[in-house]
Amino acid sequence: MRIGIHYANFTHPDWDHRLADRLTETARVADQGDAAMFTVMDHYFQMEMLGGPPEPMLEGYTTLGYLAGQTEKLRLGLLVTGTTYRWPGLLAKIVTTLDVLSRGRAMLGLGAAWYDREHAGLGVPFPSTSERFERLEETLQIVRQMWSDDDGPYEGRHYRLAETVCVPPPVQQPRPPILVGGSGERKTLRMVAQYADACNLFRGTVEEMRHKLDVLRRHCDEVGRDYDEIEKTMLSGGTGPDPATDPDGFVRDMEPYAALGISLVTLMPPTEDPVGWTTQVCDRVVPHLAGM
Repeated sequence: MRIGIHYANFTHPDWDHRLADRLTETARVADQGDAAMFTVMDHYFQMEMLGGPPEPMLEGYTTLGYLAGQTEKLRLGLLVTGTTYRWPGLLAKIVTTLDVLSRGRAMLGLGAAWYDREHAGLGVPFPSTSERFERLEETLQIVRQMWSDDDGPYEGRHYRLAETVCVPPPVQQPRPPILVGGSGERKTLRMVAQYADACNLFRGTVEEMRHKLDVLRRHCDEVGRDYDEIEKTMLSGGTGPDPATDPDGFVRDMEPYAALGISLVTLMPPTEDPVGWTTQVCDRVVPHLAGM
């Protein structure tokens, strides 16, 4: 099992003067400490559960492009890109650019989007839930075509592209990995089976996670996909032992999830000292999880 660092909260002490410094140093510590992945959110406004629009939030892909120049090994991505935020062809071009400039470290995380307030706030259309899922599936089809030898047109219900040209191509071949975030059993996990290289589940109990993975396996059987090809990742929202202060307890806590096939757990640094916390996690947890 590996560790990912999800930098979701920029509201650290003195953030209005030190936001960039803390973000940069946390990413460098994660990079040097053998964390596998570094992600930020794809939001215009901070989520209301973390203080809402008055709190700081950086644009996601600009942030990742900056971090590509500050790190050497980390996979970089958004957890996850909202399908409503960018037209799919442009999104494929953005992620390709990140992959080229990071020398093959980009990941495309995708989800259906949910935060209606930020859409209304900045004037971005926010369709119905059913339409957002339709657009998510078309986006998955388009980015896969953009990253293939087919540079012809795409005709969908919501998107029409005359040419799916993408030059230069991504460094990673056949394409940057595609991760679909969310646990919805009817639509989301079916799209994982059909289009994605990885899933990202919100942490639940071991039994709840086993059930979600069983649903994913059934979808794989239905579409003729090898279940074992898909990387299973999990976002831990602070439940259980703190990996920085109780690394042994955290490792024990992860053992049953690793046994289910979860190969990467993403952790969110606390707001007071993300650099120090990430340093402790990399020093005290990463080596012990590596053998699981």
